[in-house]
Amino acid sequence: MSEHSHTPNPETPSAQAPAETRPVWWVRVVSRVPLALLYGVANVLGWLAFRVFPYRDAVVRENLARAFPDWDGARMREVRRQYYQGFADMLVEVIKSATLSAAQIRRRVRIVNLEAPREHLAAGRSVLLAAAHQCNWEWMLLGLSLELGYPLDAAYKPLVDRWAEREMKKVRSRFGCRLVPAKQLLADILQRGAVRRAVAMVADQEPTTSERKHWTRFLNRDTAFYMGPEEISRVTRFPVFFIAMRRVRRGYYEMHFVPLSGAGERLEPGELTERYVHAVEAQIRAAPADWPWSHKRWKLKKSLYAGR
Repeated sequence: MSEHSHTPNPETPSAQAPAETRPVWWVRVVSRVPLALLYGVANVLGWLAFRVFPYRDAVVRENLARAFPDWDGARMREVRRQYYQGFADMLVEVIKSATLSAAQIRRRVRIVNLEAPREHLAAGRSVLLAAAHQCNWEWMLLGLSLELGYPLDAAYKPLVDRWAEREMKKVRSRFGCRLVPAKQLLADILQRGAVRRAVAMVADQEPTTSERKHWTRFLNRDTAFYMGPEEISRVTRFPVFFIAMRRVRRGYYEMHFVPLSGAGERLEPGELTERYVHAVEAQIRAAPADWPWSHKRWKLKKSLYAGR
């Protein structure tokens, strides 16, 4: 994952070509290790992260305490332990994604009611799918790519590290998903309006100060939400579904579609975002250890940014 020791001439395109195409051999090698053995590694990593070198321990503790003020110490400790273990599990699962077969993904990610968005697609309407960072959203994308039966575009935020960017794009597009930078998504939808497809995005991340945002109460705190799904829905009139995901057991997940708005439905400003927020919070409260509590989600403060 380290950068090359020399710096190629940026004015010579061919100088960077080898770095862009060179295979990352260790990812392929590790990904070939049986998942059962990788989970053994995850057990060690989860234990270390919880007991020895707690990863962002203060952030995790504060976020959980603010979200669940009625929990006692034992409950808080158990959810923290489960969170770190799930974090380690997802790490090895993402690495394993590079070589998992279609059959293995289908066996590990069960989609309950795929007919809901398919009905719209079959009728000639594109659909918008909004998910959250719950469980393993990378396998969610792979499972949906395999089972949807229609073109799938997914919004993503380009990574700063070129190596990570290249590898994640390879993994996420293995089964035909088309990746679109999030800032270009609406323009891409309008430019390719004749293409009947599903457009997927994970929308529970914190918006930047330059993005339009919607303020609401989420997990007992004033929270700003990215308004991308709402803006896309307003312009396109696509029906919108929330993709709910839950962990059935280790390495096995189930996802289903919750309707947030119908085709052409006109909503008041902020209403679609509120429906999405309620769906995300309900999912988190049902399985609190499966949401990324170590993320610094509440850096923006309403007193500074409200009304913008």
